Amino acid sequence: MNDLPTPAGAPLSRTPSLYVVATPLGNLQDITLRALAVLRAVDVVAAEDTRHSQRLLDACGIRTRLLAVHEHNEQAAAGQLIELLAAGRHVALITDAGTPAVSDPGARAVARVRAAGHPVVPVPGACAAVAALSVSGFADAGFRFVGFLPAKSAARRAALQKLAGDPDVLVFYEAPHRVAECVADMEAVMGGAREIVIARELTKLHEEVACLMLADTAAWFAADPHRSRGEFVLVLRGAPPPEGLDVEAERVLSLLLAELPVKTAARLAADISGAAKNALYARALALKAAGGE
Repeated sequence: MNDLPTPAGAPLSRTPSLYVVATPLGNLQDITLRALAVLRAVDVVAAEDTRHSQRLLDACGIRTRLLAVHEHNEQAAAGQLIELLAAGRHVALITDAGTPAVSDPGARAVARVRAAGHPVVPVPGACAAVAALSVSGFADAGFRFVGFLPAKSAARRAALQKLAGDPDVLVFYEAPHRVAECVADMEAVMGGAREIVIARELTKLHEEVACLMLADTAAWFAADPHRSRGEFVLVLRGAPPPEGLDVEAERVLSLLLAELPVKTAARLAADISGAAKNALYARALALKAAGGE
């Protein structure tokens, strides 16, 4: 357990710790007061891109030393962080924008530091996934953060197929050079009748948030070439419940799925409940995919 902060609101704990600090997505006013205090107080700031992060620190009047920790050197740099902590230093971890270790470098370093016995302290703030989700207006029961899908279309469609029946809202990140084909694959796999929010360049000068049906996304991108530029969060509404299944049929199917293969469970659930076997089979596939099995 992390030590409590020192008295009088000091930003650092008594024990040398790694602080995982969220930074703005674009608008510098989104940085928190606590993040500023921590970045000023630590001995070293470990950053994904030191040149990019130097501009942030300069804008905030912070002179703390920077150390590069990115996807190509993360394992070796984690050793440096552990050495610093063992020597009694406090370290902050930041990425180019948003919250570190969420589809960004940092998770391996955090795991290594924690395994070495040093405290890891979250300093929350901006997160692109949550920002986009908050303006989607989708009121489904839950959401699943997927992050980046595979770069190749065949692998991407296979991954989407596993998610097709998930009733939760799905949140993805995507790069500008792949976003149009990624959304096209979503339509191909899930159909055009699903709603999607496309959030582009959140909190930046060219921020754009559009809510439309998957069937309309190709025309939306084609209408303005600028719409394929920037950083993207895609928020996809969850799969609708299958038609014709009542609560009892769903309950029976869930019980059978815990013990039997999908086809057998669907067939027996149909015999017991009287519900349509095809609808039960589709629901069984969705439940298995949602459960990661």
